[in-house]
Amino acid sequence: MKARLLLKQRLPLAEHEFAEMLVWEVPEAVRGSDHSFKYSLAYVVRGRCVVRFDNESGKGDHCHIGDKEYAVDFVGLDELLECFWQRVEAMRGERHEDPDD
Repeated sequence: MKARLLLKQRLPLAEHEFAEMLVWEVPEAVRGSDHSFKYSLAYVVRGRCVVRFDNESGKGDHCHIGDKEYAVDFVGLDELLECFWQRVEAMRGERHEDPDD
């Protein structure tokens, strides 16, 4: 089996914000992960990635929130996407409450 693209999408969320999602089904697990998906889910504001979920080879499933990195328990794609969108909405809410934004 060759890698198969499952999702490639870039969604504008506001004038200077977008979400970009890329998910592949791969023939064998990426080093550090125990499932058959390779993914990168990003939320970008004014050219800066403020939320990213990915499973870079060797690092396994993790997310970046601002400058911090956290491990992610991969349960399934639907749950991963839901977690990503929850984090994006939380970040957007925080940004819109900031009077300096």
